[in-house]
Amino acid sequence: MFQATRRRLAIWYTAVTAVLLLLFASGVYLYVRNTLIERIDDTLNHVVEIVERSLVIEPINNHADRFRINVEASFRDNTGTVEDDHIDLEWFSPTGKLLWSTLSEPLNIPIHANPTGETVRVIKAESENSKFKIQNSPLLLRQVTQRVEVGRQVLGYLRVSHPWFEVTKPSRQLIFDLALGIGLMVLSVGASGWFLSGKAMEPVDESYQRLKQFTADASHELRSPITLIQTNVQVALADLDLTEAATTSLQYRQQLKVVERLTQRLGKLVNDLLFLARQDSGISKDTFSACPMDALLMEVVGEQQLLVPEKEIALSLDLVDPPASETSPELLENWFTLVGNWDQLVRLFTNLIANALHYSPAGGRVKVELARIEGINRVSGLRYTSAQLQVKVSDTGVGIPASALPRLFDRFYRVDPARTHTTGNTATAIATGSGLGLAIAQAIVEHHQGHIQVESIQGFGTTFIVILPINLES
Repeated sequence: MFQATRRRLAIWYTAVTAVLLLLFASGVYLYVRNTLIERIDDTLNHVVEIVERSLVIEPINNHADRFRINVEASFRDNTGTVEDDHIDLEWFSPTGKLLWSTLSEPLNIPIHANPTGETVRVIKAESENSKFKIQNSPLLLRQVTQRVEVGRQVLGYLRVSHPWFEVTKPSRQLIFDLALGIGLMVLSVGASGWFLSGKAMEPVDESYQRLKQFTADASHELRSPITLIQTNVQVALADLDLTEAATTSLQYRQQLKVVERLTQRLGKLVNDLLFLARQDSGISKDTFSACPMDALLMEVVGEQQLLVPEKEIALSLDLVDPPASETSPELLENWFTLVGNWDQLVRLFTNLIANALHYSPAGGRVKVELARIEGINRVSGLRYTSAQLQVKVSDTGVGIPASALPRLFDRFYRVDPARTHTTGNTATAIATGSGLGLAIAQAIVEHHQGHIQVESIQGFGTTFIVILPINLES
């Protein structure tokens, strides 16, 4: 599928570029051709001007109002000049009769005035075995015909011809050069298009592989609770048929409790997947408002302390006080307040603190620290709007191997390759058992335009650092 898509992209790149090159080459060809024609027309008009100035005009029978052209005197010195430029001259009488020409054979073309230039086609008769035979190879000429007048008297017509090969020869060479250039460019674009389409398909391929992995992981996670639900229901039904009513009621209730726990876990997993899907698609319509982070963390820490009393883990919250130099009452009152979604932030820090408690041994310590990072201009000393809140969640647990850190926020990824749920308190197991807790935490942080990072030393503990901006950028 990806190779077919890559091939189509490369073909489209090549086809579009070929069309653009053809349009460009057509424009160049037309421009050069018109330039050559204009140059020939300018040359012909220039010859006409020179010849007109050299014409010898004589009165007829001493009449002051009647004139004629002395052909011998007028064209005596022009023949050699025009032959060097492949230009032929013809002089016609006022009635259209050819009187003088540099051509070896007269052209069978009716005379008419055309000072702007025109292209004419002449069929030449060639001899073969002493007989004349009309050939189908026409001779093309570019001509300018000028009417020569004195007052209202027409003295004659001057026609200047130039061979058309002065246009066709360079035009053909230009067509060949352009075709060769376009061919090489299309081949180059085809090769580069194949390369670029491959680069363009890399993120698509990567996303597809992640989707495949996500589907496989989701299937794995959903299969286990569904299988357990089916097994417990089957066992309950079998016991209902085989045992007496007095004992059946208790066993049946136990089986239903197991089914209830499994369905809760399954519903939690589905909700987590739905949350991530909404965040990925950008269709989440969560409202943002002022959230006092100190109060939020106090609430989350208080809830988590009630869930793990048997492990005797010291869970503490440390609020870093503002500097003594800060005297603004309004700012001090909202020192730890940011714009965000309360429910999402509660979920974020519940996941992080629950993970820290879950992986800390009995008698360990989990510390949550909240501090405000002010943006200060070092030159002027003035505060600008880049203040952020930093939350650190540190534990003294088993730590995370360095090889696992790059994939720690991947969905369904757990450091334990066997993907077994660690036994422990129910709340912690639910928060971390599916392998989606940290992925959800990262999605929430990114939704609040912040970033999250982890530092861990195996055997000594782990620290998660969350930095959130005070005000979201629009």
